Amino acid sequence: MKIGYRTIKTAIGVPIAISIAQFLGLTNFVSAGILTILCIQPSRKKSFLTAWHRFFACILSILFSFIFFETIGYNAIALALMLTAFIPTTVYLKITPGIGTSSVITLNLYSFSSMSSTFIIEQLFIIIIGIGIALLLNVYMPSLDVDLKKKQNKLEANFKIILYEIALYIRNKNVVWDGKEIAETEEILQEAEDLVERDKENHLLRGNHIYHDYFEMRMRQFELLQRMLPLVTKLPNKDSISEKIANFFENLSESVHPENTAGLFLDDLEALRREFDQEDLPQTQEEFETRANLFRLLHDIEDYLNLKRKYKKSDIKRKSSGE
Repeated sequence: MKIGYRTIKTAIGVPIAISIAQFLGLTNFVSAGILTILCIQPSRKKSFLTAWHRFFACILSILFSFIFFETIGYNAIALALMLTAFIPTTVYLKITPGIGTSSVITLNLYSFSSMSSTFIIEQLFIIIIGIGIALLLNVYMPSLDVDLKKKQNKLEANFKIILYEIALYIRNKNVVWDGKEIAETEEILQEAEDLVERDKENHLLRGNHIYHDYFEMRMRQFELLQRMLPLVTKLPNKDSISEKIANFFENLSESVHPENTAGLFLDDLEALRREFDQEDLPQTQEEFETRANLFRLLHDIEDYLNLKRKYKKSDIKRKSSGE
């Protein structure tokens, strides 16, 4: 079982917060630990943002508690009315992440049955300690580059299989493939998107995020691959040029990597198109459908390659002659 960083931070932060509150002799010192638990966040951005929300909500809860408890009394009716007014206010002010932490302070005030200045000051200290310790711990966020690299490697391995299976089907109508890489790729892309968003929130000053652009490009390429698969299954027979297209897909499957060599394949694709244009006109309906589907495949694979070319500067070293 893997222990996450949030668990480790919670295990460290809670006893520290409680110890500080206890050392200062604060009433309800355990509440500082509860606030720390509630304030541990998965990213720096969320940590800083929710820290403000929680602090503001806690201060607001003290004000609402004073108004309702001192006016109506320290009873269940006053608590219900106070929450009925307080929660919509936090929604209106867009500080709803602070409802949980502010409820801790509200219940402390309710259970103490007093709004003395000394006890309110103690609650302010508890708020500062609980939220502050969580904020300090959230400053450190582990890099997600290793996880993102693993997603990238697995994604490219799946792309290779999908392209190779397309080549096999065009060549000999191979139907052994179970297509599990399609579902896996969808899952990987979703998980990668979530990781990228977390990593972006952990690097507040970073402008561009290389993995964001990469997985965005792969997402759009995957959509094209999904569009190609029905076309491949509709090919009724082998066309004279289909073997060359199958070879093209097979070669492409062997060249799936982060670098950009799309220019070479676009040149090969253009040569295929010229051969395609020189072919005799189809004589039957079946031949016409085959040719039409192959033409659409060429168009989709061109879009696939252009996405890679736009994503990254070419890694093909050109000769001084301009080749």
